Amino acid sequence: MNITGESLIGASCIKGAGADFFAFDPAAGKDLEPAFHTAGKAEIDCACELARIAFDPYRATDPETRARFLESIAHHIIELGDQLIERAMQESGLPRARLEGERGRTVGQLRLFAEVLREGSWQEARIDPALPERQPLPRVDLRLRMIGLGPVAVFGASNFPLAFSVAGGDTAAALAAGCPVVVKAHPAHPGTSELVGRAIQRAVAEAGLPEGVFSLLTGVGNQLGAELVRHPAIQAVGFTGSRQGGLALMAVAAARPQPIPVYAEMSSINPVFLLPHALAEKAEALAAGFVDSLLLGVGQFCTNPGLVLALAGPDLERFSATAAEQLAQRHAGTMLSAGIQRAYEQGVGRLAGNRHARQLSHGIASETGGKGVPALFSAGAEDFLTDPQLSEEVFGPASLLIACKDVAQMHEVAERLEGQLTATLQMSDGDHALARDLLPVLERKVGRILANGFPTGVEVSYSMVHGGPFPATSDSRGTSVGTAAIQRFLRPVSYQNLPQTLLPAAIQDGNPLAIWQRINGQLKK
Repeated sequence: MNITGESLIGASCIKGAGADFFAFDPAAGKDLEPAFHTAGKAEIDCACELARIAFDPYRATDPETRARFLESIAHHIIELGDQLIERAMQESGLPRARLEGERGRTVGQLRLFAEVLREGSWQEARIDPALPERQPLPRVDLRLRMIGLGPVAVFGASNFPLAFSVAGGDTAAALAAGCPVVVKAHPAHPGTSELVGRAIQRAVAEAGLPEGVFSLLTGVGNQLGAELVRHPAIQAVGFTGSRQGGLALMAVAAARPQPIPVYAEMSSINPVFLLPHALAEKAEALAAGFVDSLLLGVGQFCTNPGLVLALAGPDLERFSATAAEQLAQRHAGTMLSAGIQRAYEQGVGRLAGNRHARQLSHGIASETGGKGVPALFSAGAEDFLTDPQLSEEVFGPASLLIACKDVAQMHEVAERLEGQLTATLQMSDGDHALARDLLPVLERKVGRILANGFPTGVEVSYSMVHGGPFPATSDSRGTSVGTAAIQRFLRPVSYQNLPQTLLPAAIQDGNPLAIWQRINGQLKK
C-alpha cells in the first residue's frame, strides 16, 4: 500500500492546503519520504461535517453490525503485515518486538470492544413499567438507555504509534459507542497513521457505513488541533499527551458556545512506595525490578515509575546503591522524537541544577543524537514537600528517590502528591498495617493501585482503570484503557410512555437483543 501524505476525509484522499512536512527517523537521524500535507480549515470542515451527517445513521446500527465493523478494522490492520511494522520502526525508533506486541494490543482491544457490544450491558437498559393503580399517584412508564455523544475528535499519542493512535483505545471506544471519529494523526508517525487510517477506511466501505464514520487529518502545528476541537460538530475529545497540550485543548473546548468534554491523559510520576519489611527483605531485587521498569521503552510510558519513596536507613541505601550500579551499566536509548528528547534533557537538567536533588547515577551516553541517557536522583522528603519542581514529570528514563524520616512523613508526602495514574506498594506480610493506612490516601490520589509489581504495562481488560485525578487526567471518572472506556462517549436518554413500536430495541419488552435489562431494579435477561 502506497503512503501518499494525504488526509483521509471520509472515503476520499485529499492533499491538505497547509504546510508540508516529513516524518523523521530518530534512529537514523534523517527525514522519510513522502512529504505530508497539513490539513487546512476546508479539510477540517469537510471531515467534521461528514461526521455530523454520519452520526444518526451510524448510531442507529445494531450492536452486531458495529461489532463486525470493529473486527473488520482489526483484520485489515493485520493484513498490512510487515509494511506497518517497518514504517512504525522507522518513525519511532522502537524495536520490532515492541511494535508487534503493540499491534497485537491494538487489534485485541478492537476485538474486545466487539465483545462488549454483543454482551450489551454498556447500554444500561432500565425499565420501570407503568403503575397506573399506584397511590397516591400513578407511575408513568419509564425506560433508559445510553446513546453516543456525537462525533469524537481523537488525538494520536506520540509514545504509542498504534495502541494509542489512529485505531487505538479512544477510537475503538468511540466507534463502539456509535460515535464517528475524526483523528488528528501525531506528526511524529504520519506514515504509520496513514496506513492504519486506510485500513479503517476500507473497513467502513466494506461494512456499507456512511463515509463520515471515520476521517484522518494529517498536519503540524497547534492550529489544526484547536480548529478541530472548536468545530461545532465535534462533541467530545480523546487526548493522550503533555499537560500543556491537554490544558490547551480543554481551554478551547470550554470556550466554545457549546462546551464539550475533553478526556485528556496528561502527566503522572507514578509513585512507588517501598514499605519497610519488603525493603529489608529484598532491597537488591526491588532495585533490579525498578531499573528494568524505569528503562522500559526508554522510559517513554505514562506509567513510568518517576518517584520512589522509602524510609531512610541502611535498607534504602542498599536499594539506592544497587539501582545506581545497575543504571550506570545501561546505555542511552533512542527516544521517539527530537522534541521528546529535548524535553527530557531539559527535565534532567532542571533536576541536576536543583540544589535539593543529588544525582546518584546516570547511564552510558551515546555519540549519536536523539538518545535519552538514564538518570537517577535523590532528595529528602522535607525538600520534596517544599520544592514543587521536584514533583514535575520528566518524561523519559529518569526517576527521583525520596527518603522519609518516618512513616508520618511518608504519609505527608503521599497527601501532598498530585493526581496520578498509578501508585505501587512494594510490601510483605509485615507491611499490611502500613499499607492499610496508606490505601485511603492513594484511593483519593490515583486510578490504579498495584501491589508487588511495577506500573509499566497496562492490561486491556474489563477491570482496568487507566486514569486518575487531575493532572493525570482531565476527568477522573473515566479510563482510556479497558472496556469502561466506552462510558466516556455515552450519555443517558430516558423514554416516558413511548409506544413499544417506537422504543429502541434495548428497552423493548420483548428484549430482542437478549441483553441484561434492569426491570424494576432487578437484572433480568
